[in-house]
Amino acid sequence: MRLNRFLSQCGVASRRGAEQIILEGRVSINGHVITELATQVGPDDKVVVDGKSVRAELPVVIALNKPKGYLCSRGDTHERMTIYDLLPLKMQNLHHVGRLDKDSEGLILLTNRGDLSHRLIHPSQGAEKEYEVVTDQPMDQETMARLVKGMLTEEGHARAERAWLDTPYRAHVVLKQGLKRQIRLMFYQLGFEVERLTRIRIGWLQLRGLAKGAHRVLSEAEVERFFKEESKPRRETPRVRKSPPKDADEAPARRERASSREERPRGRTGTRPPARGGRGPAKKTAYRGPRRGPSPR
Repeated sequence: MRLNRFLSQCGVASRRGAEQIILEGRVSINGHVITELATQVGPDDKVVVDGKSVRAELPVVIALNKPKGYLCSRGDTHERMTIYDLLPLKMQNLHHVGRLDKDSEGLILLTNRGDLSHRLIHPSQGAEKEYEVVTDQPMDQETMARLVKGMLTEEGHARAERAWLDTPYRAHVVLKQGLKRQIRLMFYQLGFEVERLTRIRIGWLQLRGLAKGAHRVLSEAEVERFFKEESKPRRETPRVRKSPPKDADEAPARRERASSREERPRGRTGTRPPARGGRGPAKKTAYRGPRRGPSPR
């Protein structure tokens, strides 16, 4: 396989990051410094990066349903529970792709593939992430519109790709950004407290069917879908409805009056009604004087 892909599978960097490492002359194969990007790596080759030998790990990608109360961290000084407490020992070397805060729950991916992490996180090609949000107060369509428009938070300018309501207290928000506590800060800016936040989709992958605290290993075909397919939204965002007119009770009467004006016959400057028989108005011809018949004998 190509050297950059090999380094990515070793967890050294993403494929693009590996290319930069190669060009900088930091990689050697069997004792020879390599700077050619098209170099192929064989099964018996010894690859060294920055003086350390590396080997390709068996690619693993798992989907985990993170419960509330767990940290996305390998360890914690206060001995709080982390997502690695939910995984077997052989998976302790996997890194999490993005993170969910302690009070959030839902879908998170863990892997040893740097190229997948780059594909899902990098701003230029990051996958969509869909969240179900429950708030302490009822929301409306104007709230959804403001989420999509965006706002300035303490973490920077934050905006949603799409947002729609399920009920007045439950909404769906789709992000491509990855700002820290982004959804909670956006709703707080609008005067809401988020009572429950659940990530239910990453790219094409849905959370459904995975119990809390459980995980499953993705197949190679499933992993490749992240590179080949665009994110498929769960549903389209309803259009934000405009506010009704102040005199809502008079609106039907105004429409009825406007309709009656359109049906009313117009004056001389308007179009004449069609002649009987449906042939329309008679054509006008120029006057040529009295008609003369044949001369009498």
